[in-house]
Amino acid sequence: MPEGPEIRRAADRVGRVLVDNEIIAAEFRLPKLRRYENRIGGSVVTQVATRGKAMLTRFDNGLTLYSHNQLYGRWYTTKRGRLPNTKRSLRVALHTATHSALLYSASDIEVLTARQLERHPFLSRIGPDILDSALTSDRIVARLDESRFRRRSTGALYLDQSFIAGIGNYLRSEILYRAKVHPACRPIDLDAAALRRLARQTLAIGKRSYVTGGVTMPRDRVRQLKSKGLTYADYRFWVFGRQELPCYRCGTAIARLMISGRRLFLCPACQITVC
Repeated sequence: MPEGPEIRRAADRVGRVLVDNEIIAAEFRLPKLRRYENRIGGSVVTQVATRGKAMLTRFDNGLTLYSHNQLYGRWYTTKRGRLPNTKRSLRVALHTATHSALLYSASDIEVLTARQLERHPFLSRIGPDILDSALTSDRIVARLDESRFRRRSTGALYLDQSFIAGIGNYLRSEILYRAKVHPACRPIDLDAAALRRLARQTLAIGKRSYVTGGVTMPRDRVRQLKSKGLTYADYRFWVFGRQELPCYRCGTAIARLMISGRRLFLCPACQITVC
């Protein structure tokens, strides 16, 4: 499933062709949404934002298109009149005079008023977005200390969207690895230095993934690995998907666990924070 950084990058692409432009025609292939075609048609897109893994396309008539890609959904942008080469099912098409934004295969799609947006069952319960410019290390440390979060294992907590929205499976593994925190550790068990390290890496890994399109290693390390002939699959992640391969820091074989029903990868030697 795409994570917060991927959804933000998709929102950026959609925003470039839609924001400040009039929707000449809107198509909704889900029967429950067809009544909105005439209301969206003729409106102007004011913003394409994200909250975690949800995209919010806002119109000047007060309506917002909510979409969650889940596992298979994908947005495409094209010149008007062109369709992407895909076997996916078209769900939403928003056409300006020159371009189209097309959502395929997603099923979690709604058109909401401002009041409905505030009360939305998903949006109303999720935490701050991992890419929110207002999210700071201090704020993350404070959330880690909240009673509802501090006694939960970090391996489970870092998939809970009510903690921080937009973190998914690969970000979880990468953040915990870089923070040297074992997924079995709870925030309450960590000392102040470990909590600060965890907060800093939460921000750093999330922002780097957004900027690079999913690469969590810094540029200098990527260049170093490329110079040795390694491929994208080798230098994209520190640990995620690298079971039994050597840790880039210590050489220990990367291990794989199942936590909260999802794969988690870690270095048994580097992530030994006492808890």
